[in-house]
Amino acid sequence: MSELIRTVTDKDLTSEREAERSREWLVTNGLGGYASGTVVGMMTRRYHALLVAALPSPLGRMVMLNHLIENVVMEDGSSIKLAADDPFDHSSDNIGCIAEFRLEQGLPVWIYKTSEIELEKRIILPHHQNTSFIMYRCLTGACNFELRLRPAVHFRSHDAPVNAPFKGRYAVKIMEDCYELSGDGSEPVLRLHLYGGRGSFVVDGNRIEQMLYRAEEYRGYESAGGLWTPGYFKISLSAGEKATLVASTEPWEVLFALAPEEALIAEKERRRLLVESAIPKARSGPAAELVLSADQFIIAPAGRAQDETRARAAGFEMRTVIAGYHWFTDWGRDTMISLEGLTLVTGRTSDASAILRAFLYYLRDGLIPNMFPEGQNKGLYHTADATLWFFHAIDRYLSCTGDRGTLKLFLPKLKTIIKDHLHGTRFNIRVDHADGLLNQGKEGYQLTWMDAKVGDWVVTPRRGKAVEINALWYNALKLLHSWITDEEGEHEAAYLNQWIDKAYTSFNERFWYDKGGYLYDVIDGEHGDDPACRPNQLFSISLHHPILDGSRWQAVVTKVRDRLLTPFGLRSLDPGHSDYKSRYYGDLRSRDAAYHQGTVWAWLIGPFVDAWLKVYPDQKKEAHHFVESFLSHLNEKCVGTIAEVFDGDPPFHPHGCVAQAWSVAEVLRIWLKTAE
Repeated sequence: MSELIRTVTDKDLTSEREAERSREWLVTNGLGGYASGTVVGMMTRRYHALLVAALPSPLGRMVMLNHLIENVVMEDGSSIKLAADDPFDHSSDNIGCIAEFRLEQGLPVWIYKTSEIELEKRIILPHHQNTSFIMYRCLTGACNFELRLRPAVHFRSHDAPVNAPFKGRYAVKIMEDCYELSGDGSEPVLRLHLYGGRGSFVVDGNRIEQMLYRAEEYRGYESAGGLWTPGYFKISLSAGEKATLVASTEPWEVLFALAPEEALIAEKERRRLLVESAIPKARSGPAAELVLSADQFIIAPAGRAQDETRARAAGFEMRTVIAGYHWFTDWGRDTMISLEGLTLVTGRTSDASAILRAFLYYLRDGLIPNMFPEGQNKGLYHTADATLWFFHAIDRYLSCTGDRGTLKLFLPKLKTIIKDHLHGTRFNIRVDHADGLLNQGKEGYQLTWMDAKVGDWVVTPRRGKAVEINALWYNALKLLHSWITDEEGEHEAAYLNQWIDKAYTSFNERFWYDKGGYLYDVIDGEHGDDPACRPNQLFSISLHHPILDGSRWQAVVTKVRDRLLTPFGLRSLDPGHSDYKSRYYGDLRSRDAAYHQGTVWAWLIGPFVDAWLKVYPDQKKEAHHFVESFLSHLNEKCVGTIAEVFDGDPPFHPHGCVAQAWSVAEVLRIWLKTAE
C-alpha cells in the first residue's frame, strides 16, 4: 500500500482565526479517548486536548493534558512560538511558524519553519491505551536550539465547561526522569516522560487565567477558563535529533512498553493492515482515507468493564461505535446505520459481529438502547427506530458473511422484538391493529432520528405514525419472515404474513400525499397528517424490502432531488416550508431549532443513492457524482473525515460534530457502491 498523504499548506491556513472555520485534527485510541485541536495550535473547544483519556465509569472521558505551549529558543536567546503566536492571547492573526500540515495514513504531522531551522511534529495514540506520544524531529538546522514544552492542565470531564472550578491544588511528583501530576485524588494521575538525550524539567508552577475558547463562545457556552502549568521541559536539539513527550494515565510499565519509534511503527502497521483488509476498491485513494477515518469510531468501551467481562465469558470482545467526536457516546441508531460502512466494506466482520452481539445483550422490552450517557453503564431506551435499524444491520451482516450461526443465536430474541412491538412496549411504541402501522410517541420525548430537544421543547416531536418508522417496520417483518423460513420453515413464519400485508396496504393507501406528489412525513399525528417534504420518505424505497409501491418511486426520488439534495447530503426540510432554517448557528436553542428544519445531513446521501439506483439502475456513474463533493470537504473542518451537518444554503458550511460515524460510513459505502 502506498502511503496515504493529505496536505494542508501554509496558504490554506491564513484565515484560520475564525473559530467556526478553523481546520481541526483528530486522533483516537480505540477506547473512546482521543487527542484533538486546531491545525494552527489554538485551543478553541472544551474538547481540544492532547490527551482525553477514556476511563471506567463513573469517570468517563476526561481531559488530562489540555495543552502544550511550544517554544524554540535560539542560541542568541530569541524565542519563537511554534503554533498560533500565543495560545493565551488570540488577538493576533499570526499563525506561528507552521509551514505545512498533513495526514500520513490518517496521523497528523506538522512542519514548522524559521529562518534557521525546520522542525517536524507528530502525534500518535497507541491503540487501546490512554497514552499520547508528541514527537519532534529537527529536519534541518545550522545551529543548536532549545525546545521548550510547557504542559498545561485542568483535569475535568471532557463535557465539563471550561470554567469548571479546579477541585484543589495540583501536585507534582518527580522520580528521576518520571513526572506525575495529580489533583485531589478523585482523578487519575497524569504521567509524563521526556525521551531525548539532553532534556530536563524546570519547575515553574503557574496559573493561567481566563483563556478564551472561541468555538465555545461561538456556540453560546462558557468560553473562558483557567489552566495550571507545573513548569516546562527543555531539550537541546540539532539537525537529525529527536525528542518525544509521552503523556499517559496508564501505569509506568505500560507507558514504557513502547519506545516512541516502536509506537509509531506499530500504529502505522496497524493502519496499513486496516486498509489491506478492506474490500479491494477501498484500498487506495479517498476510499482508503475513509477506511482509516472509519476506524476512529469503532471502540472497546473502556467505561463498561463489567460488560466487557461478560462479553469475553461469552466468547467475544465488546465493541461499539462512537456516534461522533467530540461529544457523542455510542448510540444504537447511529451504530446500526453505520455498521455496513464502518465494518463490512472495511473487512472488519468480526467487529460487526461483536457490535451486534453487544447490543443484543442490552435488549430490554423489545428495544435496544438509544444511547449510553457519558460515564454510565446503563443505556437509555427512548427510541422508536434503533431496534428496527438493528434488523437492517443484521441483514447487511448476513449478506456479507453468510453467518447462519449468529442468525440462529439471534432468532429467538428477534421474534420477541416483533412480539413486543405488536403488543406494545415503552413510549407508546405499538402497532395499530386496525391498519398494521407502527405508532409511537410520548409527551416530552423525541423517539425518531429527528430528535432535537431543548429543555422541555421537543423541536420535531413527530408523534404518530412516522414514514421511516413504518418503512423500517415493514422491512423488519419481511426480514424476520425470510430468516424464520430459512431456519425453521414457512409454516413457522406464516403468522407474520397478515402483518406484512396489512402494513403494505395501509402504507400505500394512507401515506401518499396526492397534492404534493410525495409521502406524508407523519400520519395520525397530534395535528393530523403532516405534509412536510422531508428525506424520511426515501426509506420507503431504499431499504432491502421497500414498502412503497414501485409505481411511485420515481416521483418521490425526483421530488427529493429537486427540493432536498445538496452537494453534501440532503436537507432535513424543504426550503419552501415555513419552518425552514437555512443556517445552523448560534447558541444551543438556535442550533437545535435548525437541526432538523433544513440543516443538511451527510449520512442521508446513502439512502438517497440507494433509492436513486432502484429507479435508475443504469446510472451508477451519475450516482457517483452525488458523493464527489465530499472530496473537497476532506480538507476542511476536521481534516480527513466528514462532519455531522452542513448549512442548508450555499456555501454549505460544515457544523456539528467534526467527525461523524454515519457521515463517514455512508459516504464510504456509496463511494464504493458507485465506483467503476
